[in-house]
Amino acid sequence: MILPIVAYGDPVLRKVGEDIDKDYPKLSELISNMWETMYNASGVGLAAPQIGLPIRLFVVDTTPFSDDEDLSPEEQKQLNGFKKVFINAQIEEETGADWPFNEGCLSIPDVREDVNRKEQIRITYLDENFEEYQETYDGLLARVIQHEYDHIEGILFTDKLSSLKKRLLKGRLANISKGKISVDYRMRFPNVKKGR
Repeated sequence: MILPIVAYGDPVLRKVGEDIDKDYPKLSELISNMWETMYNASGVGLAAPQIGLPIRLFVVDTTPFSDDEDLSPEEQKQLNGFKKVFINAQIEEETGADWPFNEGCLSIPDVREDVNRKEQIRITYLDENFEEYQETYDGLLARVIQHEYDHIEGILFTDKLSSLKKRLLKGRLANISKGKISVDYRMRFPNVKKGR
């Protein structure tokens, strides 16, 4: 089932997510709905807060990036078919140089900005079967995971911009929260009285 994506300005996007356990109600259905919602919106990642749930769960599928001509064949191969569920994730370490990349977010449509992030992460998480992993990722894979991880920490990519950039975006962000934007996927806007 395709769920509405929560727009910028909704308080749920500012909550630090709670850990969940195997008994979380209808978890496999929720994960399935998250995949469907993400693909419908042409996203490469989706976190539970973006569908209104303040829990530590996000999904990532970087396959769309694997067609990028600017990437090396190794990077394309790494991104192709990388599809994972992350439950109760904790980034243990972020290392390497900061590097910029143009990011966007399904909760903040039509806003794209360069964001600096560390090039490598070490992360501990559970998959959908509650198997535990500790893995290291770098480059674009690390970035997609960092972006989704921020969501379960109540952080948006716009928080990482300079104060000047933030001021310049203020009006656009306010319009997004009021639903004054055209999107081709279902959204829920915090400052609109009736749903669209």
